[in-house]
Amino acid sequence: MSGAAQWGDLRPRVLSAAVMLAVGAVEIWLGGWWFLILITLLTSVMIWELARLSQPQHRRTALAIAALAALCLIADEGWPSLSAWIVFPLVPLAFMATPRRQQTAVTLIAIAVMVAGHGLFVLRDEAGTVAFLWLLGVVIVSDVMGYFAGRLLGGPKFWPAISPKKTWSGTIAGWIGAAILGAAFVAAGHGTLWLILLSPLVAFAGQMGDIAESWLKRRVGAKDSSNLIPGHGGVLDRFDALTGAMVLVMLLTRAFDLPIGG
Repeated sequence: MSGAAQWGDLRPRVLSAAVMLAVGAVEIWLGGWWFLILITLLTSVMIWELARLSQPQHRRTALAIAALAALCLIADEGWPSLSAWIVFPLVPLAFMATPRRQQTAVTLIAIAVMVAGHGLFVLRDEAGTVAFLWLLGVVIVSDVMGYFAGRLLGGPKFWPAISPKKTWSGTIAGWIGAAILGAAFVAAGHGTLWLILLSPLVAFAGQMGDIAESWLKRRVGAKDSSNLIPGHGGVLDRFDALTGAMVLVMLLTRAFDLPIGG
């Protein structure tokens, strides 16, 4: 692969990432309803993309399911007395009630997206900004390290049948980068030594989120979930790893306290 072809997508990726980071930083700092609006927007767009991928000819249905996802998140977070167990099943039920390609897989991914959306708000609101920044940092560092190590080192593919571009070198580099980030948080006094072990595990969960979305796109014959983000594809393409990572963190927090806070 020539140098130009190898790095041809870097400029739009960097520009789009810079805009997303700037918007995200402001929303994280503001918190409250502003942060909830951002999470709701991202989650509902990902649900819309899933609905379009699996049933591209029914655009109104996709919009309706996305609107339902937004209402469920706002209702759950805005009115704590309304249990998530009541409102959240409505979204996967909507996916199951309408015929679509890869229905079971799409429904499971939709559940993961809703759990992640709920979890991101809870993490910021209850565990604190530092914990949220750690999670976001793990996903970003893992992705960046994987991107550059994979392009520079190459080598055997991680799962060529599903994600032809993902290499073992990039995957392992992502784990190492996540561990280093975890160590940095520990050194700064924001976590215990367990965070160094947890960080690469969370990075791996993020990579599995990426793999799951890649598998779905190959099964339905799509290159990207949409074209909303230049250089990245769709919102689901950009936040699939964060979805996988957040789902693991949500599961772990059911049994343990996170070794980070503040």
